[in-house]
Order: sequence, then C-alpha cells, then structure tokens
Amino acid sequence: MGRLFWKFFFFIMVAQLTATIGVGIMFSLENRERDRRTSDLDQSPPAAFMIRSAAATLQYGGTEALRKLVVNAERHHVYAVDEQQRELLGREVHPRLIEEARALLGTEQHETRRRVVEEVKAADGHTYLLFLPSPVNPEFGGPPPHEERGPRRMQPPPPFFFPMMPMLVATVASLFFAMLLAWYFSQPIRLLKSAFARASSGNLNDRLAPQMGKRNDELSDLGRDFDGMTDKLRALMDSQRRLLHDVSHELRSPIARLQASIGLARLQPEKTAATLERIEREGVRMDKLVGELLTLSRLEAGVTGAMEDHIRMEDLLTEIIDDARFEAAALNRHIEGIVRCDVVIKGGAELLYRAIENVVRNAIKQTAVDTTIAINTQVDKDRQSLLVSVIDHGPGVPEEELQLIFEPFFRSSRTQKNSNGYGLGLTIARRIIEAHGGRICAFNRVDGGLCVDIVLPYDAIESASEIPPTSSGDEA
Repeated sequence: MGRLFWKFFFFIMVAQLTATIGVGIMFSLENRERDRRTSDLDQSPPAAFMIRSAAATLQYGGTEALRKLVVNAERHHVYAVDEQQRELLGREVHPRLIEEARALLGTEQHETRRRVVEEVKAADGHTYLLFLPSPVNPEFGGPPPHEERGPRRMQPPPPFFFPMMPMLVATVASLFFAMLLAWYFSQPIRLLKSAFARASSGNLNDRLAPQMGKRNDELSDLGRDFDGMTDKLRALMDSQRRLLHDVSHELRSPIARLQASIGLARLQPEKTAATLERIEREGVRMDKLVGELLTLSRLEAGVTGAMEDHIRMEDLLTEIIDDARFEAAALNRHIEGIVRCDVVIKGGAELLYRAIENVVRNAIKQTAVDTTIAINTQVDKDRQSLLVSVIDHGPGVPEEELQLIFEPFFRSSRTQKNSNGYGLGLTIARRIIEAHGGRICAFNRVDGGLCVDIVLPYDAIESASEIPPTSSGDEA
C-alpha cells in the first residue's frame, strides 16, 4: 500500500471516528438528561384523580377510611407518609420518593398543573403527604401486602458493551469503507506512478486507459491524458530519429560527390576547372540544405523573430506572383493570379513571403508543361480569415500521403523523379503558417492536380492608405 492510501485511510478514519464518538456522546447526554427529567412519581391523570380521592377520604373519613381505600384499590396504591416518615400501612418508602414529593408540592408548576401530590392534616393530628410512585420504578415501593403476585423486581442493567454496540458497529463499518475509498483512489495513482517510471526509462508503449477499467473520473482522464502524452512523445522521438536519418542521407550524397571530385582532380589535373565547378555546385547544395535545416530548427523552437509587421496581403501576393512568373516562364509553365484581398495581417513579412513562395515554387515544379498554376484568394469577413489557394495540374498526391507531404524530407511516390529539392519547403511553409495562427492543407482535385489551401486570420480590414507598402521579395 502506498503512502497516499494510508493518508486517505487515516483522515477518513479520523473523521468517521470523530463523528461516531460525537453521536455516542450526544446519545449518552440525552439519556442522562432524560433520566434526570423522568420523575419517580406517577403524574398521569388517573394518578391525580386518585390523589384527590385519597385526600378527600383522609380529610372527611379519617385514616381508617383512607386505609380501606388504599387496600381495596386495584391499580393505584396511594402512599400516605406522616411527619416522622412513617407510611400509613407500614410500607417501606424510599426517602428519595418523599423528597421528590415534597419538592413537587412546593413548586409553582404543581399549582398550575394537575395536583399529583397532596398534603392533608388528618383528625388524629398528623399531617400526611399523599403521592403515587411511578409504575416504571417499582423499586420505590411495592404493591399492597394482600396482593397475591410477588413484587416487581427491577431488571438487571445491560452489560457495559451493549450501549456501545452501535458505536462499535459504526466504527467497524467506517473503517471498512474508508479502506475501500482509500484503495479506490490510490490504486490508479500507483498505476500512474509505475507508468511514469517506465516512461522515464524509455518505454512509451504502455497504455493506462485500458487499465483504468470503467472509471469515469478525473483519475481516468489523467490516464487518458498520459496515453496522449506518450503518443506524442513517441511520435516526436520517431520524427527525431527519422529527421536524423534523412539529414544524414541527404548530406552523404553531396559529400560523396565532393570526395569523388577531389579524387578526380588529383588523378586528372587537366580537368581541375570542371572539377572545381562541380565542387562549387555541391557546396552550394549543401549550404542550401543546411540553411533550410537551420530555418526549420528555429521555427520548431518558436524563434520566429519580430512578428510586428503589418502586411498588406494584396501587395505581398502580387509580388510573389510577379517573381514566380519569371521562374515558370523558364520552365514553360504559366501563372495566373486573381488577388483581391484588402486585408492586413500582423506577423513577419519575410517569413510569410517565404512560406507562400515555397508552396508556389513547389506547384511550378510539379505542374505539367504548358499548364497554368492558379493563385486565388477569398476573404471570409464573418470568420475574419483569408484563404489563399494554389492550384496546379501535376500528378497529385496519393490520398494516404496528403498529410505526410508536410513532414521533413518526405517526397511523394508520384513526384520523386520530378523533384530535386530536399522535402523541406512545405514543412517550413507549414511551420510559418502555424506561427501566424493559420493552417495549411492539401487535397487532390477531381480533374487532376493538387490544391494547397492556406488560411490566415486577420484582425480587421484596414485601408490600404494607412499601411506602408509591403516588400519582402528581395529580403527572402
């Protein structure tokens, strides 16, 4: 059992014991108070009637008449005690009964309520105190001597543990349920502790949700969150390993070509100029790859620089289209852009230019010869978002690869032969778009080709005269 189990158990046990003892003390005090308030005298209406009858009999008929009345009474046996504490019929009377009768006789309450105690001066000169003992206390006087049945005897008090039995049962039940509750809370926490220990040692394959059973509380939610966390960690580790493998693979080819060129230059000095040109070309490719890796690394780390530029998207997109037309014309492709978006986005102008340019250049590489790449915009004023669509007429991407094309170094099986890049352009574009609070997605068109949608949020539509012209093409 863990420490948390015992803490739950201890505090619940203390709470239950305190409640049980408190209830027991209250019952005990209530019983004592009830016993204190309970009179040893019979104060019922029949008793009051009998006392009045006995008082009248003693006052007008004398002691002999009262003696006959008491002897002939079937149920209520009046006691008559004189000044010397002697009872009229010689019966033994408990002193406490006499004291209570005299105390009740002198109270105001006795005057206002029915009279169950009377004091009458008889003809023989003695003053008699008349009262009836309570039938529930037969120890304070027995039946008349002529009764055939024996005197009632007080029942022996119950054993000591009998009044404590409810408290004992409540205590045992409280401890049992406290143990169940403590186990109910501590068991999933022990599972979480074990899972975290295994995760810290590198085992991310454990699943806590099935082990939680049918629980539906915060602890089961924590288990599902743990499973989600391990899934993401496993995906990040796999991505890191894949990225390391891809970087190594991409760098290995130009380094091998560099080494081959150097060896060729040593063996054939007459081809040094051509060899140096080849070495320079490989160096440029490696520099480009390292630059893209550094850019991706900064974006992954959230280092995007200042994001305070007010970017007029119509100017930015027009500049991208004009620059793309030169590259497309050299490859016998065409660019057609319909840019109507008088919106301003706050962010990094250079980064946003590079992201959209990467998507457009990727479309130029993949579209067929003598086809047109369309760049369209649409403003959603209700959602305050700008949609930029880049549509090509290339081979498209298999449906299962549509999400993978934004992963580092991924090349679609349909476009590997047509691409001489490193598979980082769309990855960098996605990171930049997400840094601006937007999203990017791709889907295959029905009539062929790929469409890449870029959605960017904006705060408000501003007048073009309020924002200075945006120019990022030279910086990119």
